[in-house]
Amino acid sequence: MVKAKKYLGQHFLTDKNIARKIVEALSPGQENIVEVGPGTGVLTSLLTELPANRFIAMDVDQESIDYLKLNLPTTEVLLQDFLASDLTALFDGQVAVIGNFPYNISSQILFKILENRVIIPEMVGMFQKEVAHRIASKPGNKKYGILSVLTQAFYNTEYLFTVHEHVFSPSPKVKSAVIKMSRKENFLLPCDEQLFFKTVKTGFNQRRKTLRNSLKSMIQDPDRNHPSLNLRPEQLSVEAFCDLTNYIQKYHHS
Repeated sequence: MVKAKKYLGQHFLTDKNIARKIVEALSPGQENIVEVGPGTGVLTSLLTELPANRFIAMDVDQESIDYLKLNLPTTEVLLQDFLASDLTALFDGQVAVIGNFPYNISSQILFKILENRVIIPEMVGMFQKEVAHRIASKPGNKKYGILSVLTQAFYNTEYLFTVHEHVFSPSPKVKSAVIKMSRKENFLLPCDEQLFFKTVKTGFNQRRKTLRNSLKSMIQDPDRNHPSLNLRPEQLSVEAFCDLTNYIQKYHHS
């Protein structure tokens, strides 16, 4: 077996029962599937059994790729960085994303998914527990932030289960958790998407302040008012942020 080494913050899952729970969380009938960071292949061996048109295991670690080619010779493996990949060139149609994600690029993986949301209907992934809570948190929660709003704008997010340290090699110092994101039936925002992203990010950059203060650089006419400006960003739902974005575009955006 390939020597389990930590790569880019990745800890390899060793528990087959948890691996099965992760794979079974994928909705049946996925057109295509890509696994990010297969490592020693504990998820890969189960994913190869699914009836997808195409399944690719993608890793940046040559040692992992060599191990998978040797032990799962019928599996399509690719030495490639998911973050730099052109998914539309790799796959014909929709592609679900799954993986035990390296901790220190997990947020970047999420943003990559959001950028490619038109072709990614679903994601099931392992994250650091704290990050998983941030993704799935609802308005009013202290963990609710930029990741929460931006992912929930386009996907229904679900915190599936917590994973303890002892089922990894090497064992991480923190607990992990599995998240499922299912793309909304209507994932087009009722506002300017670029301005929405800017409003959310600017608002949460000073999350302890009211939005009137944190969005001061975007509010050009202080005499006009909007009820959300008196609130802190964690109090706003996705819909409220969309409404605020439309207000900013109408009265303040040049």
